[in-house]
Amino acid sequence: MNTFSMAIHGGAGTLVKGMMTPELESRYKQALKNALDKGYLILEAGGSAIEAVEEAVKLLEDSPLFNAGKGAVFTATGSHEMDASIMDGKTLSAGAVSLITGIKNPVSLARDVMEQSDHVFLAGEGAMQFAKELKYSLEAPAYFYDEFRHNQWLEIKDTDSFQLDHSKKKDSKFGTVGAVACDKEGNIAAATSTGGMTNKKWGRVGDSPMVGAGNYANNKTCAVSCTGSGEFFIRGVVAYDVACLMEHKNMSLADAATEVINKRILELGGDGGLIAVDAKGNLAMPFNTEGMYRACKSSNGLEEVSIYK
Repeated sequence: MNTFSMAIHGGAGTLVKGMMTPELESRYKQALKNALDKGYLILEAGGSAIEAVEEAVKLLEDSPLFNAGKGAVFTATGSHEMDASIMDGKTLSAGAVSLITGIKNPVSLARDVMEQSDHVFLAGEGAMQFAKELKYSLEAPAYFYDEFRHNQWLEIKDTDSFQLDHSKKKDSKFGTVGAVACDKEGNIAAATSTGGMTNKKWGRVGDSPMVGAGNYANNKTCAVSCTGSGEFFIRGVVAYDVACLMEHKNMSLADAATEVINKRILELGGDGGLIAVDAKGNLAMPFNTEGMYRACKSSNGLEEVSIYK
């Protein structure tokens, strides 16, 4: 039987230990562990990688601790615009949504785009129309209200500043969530979800919903979910770059992921991290920031829940 494994992340960033109370740290770790366990139990029971990554990400979206779903940051107009994507490494099917509002679990809508439409990427009004046709119920803005996020926004509201969740300007609450998994059949999948940038304008979209940039899966190589400075991850086509190095340079998962995060993205001027898995169940979780909220578990006995390096 194939080694089955899973990794999740809750964002990379400048995590200054002085800003993190022991109580808050333990809440983050518990939230990560809960999401990891939920996905891993699905794999253990013989479920698919795609099912495992969706369920793990849904749990992270439901937590106000992370910048996705319930914890999504405020845009320049005081609303929430969320993005998500999911990809199946077995079929190379993918689904993505961007600039959606009121949807409790954007990752599930992304999966529905993949499975219930002939398209890969739906955005804005069209994505909302699609959700309504599938009878999604919309949450009131109050569901997404979080005092911490609101204060974060008020500090830069009415200015031209925007703030990446992991930015050095503010050592506070972080971001984008994602999951990768390899199931017992050796099939792999990846899912990523985000609330974007605080005070973002003009319908800005980052790397999270972009296949090949913030999310990618292919059984021949790897499944990847990224977190970091989205503009740079888009320019570097980061998730696909890891797969390319494996396919064309015969690099191992660990070597390819490290090359991209610790060399190639830094050369572009970006920072962040990623989680990745290959079809043999090997895992990699490199990052070039102070830390990355991350957790992984494998049927070979590996288990980790970490924040700092």
